[in-house]
Amino acid sequence: MSHAFNKDLINRLKRAHGHLATIVRMIEDNRDALETAQQLQAVVSALDKAKKVLVADHIEHHLEEAIGPLSPETREKLGKLTELAKYL
Repeated sequence: MSHAFNKDLINRLKRAHGHLATIVRMIEDNRDALETAQQLQAVVSALDKAKKVLVADHIEHHLEEAIGPLSPETREKLGKLTELAKYL
């Protein structure tokens, strides 16, 4: 699957883009630093989650490319590895 067709990835990136646009306006409007820092953290979190989705998608794509279609059991195990990767 192409990354362009991963709706979760696209949605996460659009969300981060929206947060970033808000931050620019906040700085231009001389808004409170605490509020601005909170929005910056939201962008960092959104991008971090998008990165994890991208990496998991990439691994699954190339694994299927190398060994063929994945069985439901293999997909389940891969899902557990993806969950574990959240702690990296």
